[in-house]
Amino acid sequence: MIQIISGEKGKGKTKILIDKANTEVRAAKGSIVYLDKSNKHMYELSNKIRLENVRDYFIENESEFIGFISGIISGDHDLQAVFLDSFLKIAYVDDDNFESVYSKLEKISDRFNVDLILSISKNFNELPESIKQNVVVSL
Repeated sequence: MIQIISGEKGKGKTKILIDKANTEVRAAKGSIVYLDKSNKHMYELSNKIRLENVRDYFIENESEFIGFISGIISGDHDLQAVFLDSFLKIAYVDDDNFESVYSKLEKISDRFNVDLILSISKNFNELPESIKQNVVVSL
């Protein structure tokens, strides 16, 4: 399942995403991964959550990002959820490839039963119609 937290830059999406991750890890039966573009939020996350700075892995496009996500999932069969902060930046997503990247992530999430929670810097109205039903928070 994919959940989306949407809103313009600076509206508080990251705080909501961190709170959601910290809440989920308390009852988690599997592992939780938090992907970000820096280590800035390391001390705000529970020490039971694995923080990965995506920029450490030299990812340069959306295909490499999808491969990165697949690698994380294949390396951890107990993975329960992946939180993706600044999704558009870390996944190299723009208006042209948004729906294709989202579709691939949806297939991966369904196939491997891993929840993906995305923070997207777009207003609800700017999102494609096909994904609006997955928005859980709109700021």
